[in-house]
Amino acid sequence: MRDPIGYELRRSRAQRRVGFGAECSWCGEDRPEALIAGSSPLICAECRREADEQPIMDLHHVSGRANDSLTIPVPVNDHRAELSTAMMDWPKETRENTDGSPLLATAGRIRGFCDMHIYLMESLLLPSAELLEHLHALFAKAFGRKYWSRPSSPRNRLRK
Repeated sequence: MRDPIGYELRRSRAQRRVGFGAECSWCGEDRPEALIAGSSPLICAECRREADEQPIMDLHHVSGRANDSLTIPVPVNDHRAELSTAMMDWPKETRENTDGSPLLATAGRIRGFCDMHIYLMESLLLPSAELLEHLHALFAKAFGRKYWSRPSSPRNRLRK
């Protein structure tokens, strides 16, 4: 589970580094962890890499570098603002695993798996659900509340 106090403290520190209400002057990214403090004009990590013709993907150590070498490519801004910050909520002993404990490594794998799934749900599934809800509202307005059961509904027109 996320540590809400720790999360807010880290986010507040990141916000102070870049300024309140700050956003990337190129793309509008506003997550403070993704912004590069001191850049002028203010820019996010992804736009900086694009400008420098570098890859915009990072290799994220899902289980934490100390626990497993498995990496998954993720966009740099998401890596900085979502996945790395989520990992900071793990117990320090699990995150650092200085003695190489197999039990802590397994705990890191489980935590990383959960963080990755939350990230994917928020990035892929929830926006799709919101899109479907907006489409439903548009169809209901255009074709009536039960648009799917009317002969002139888009669904029934596709069957013809």
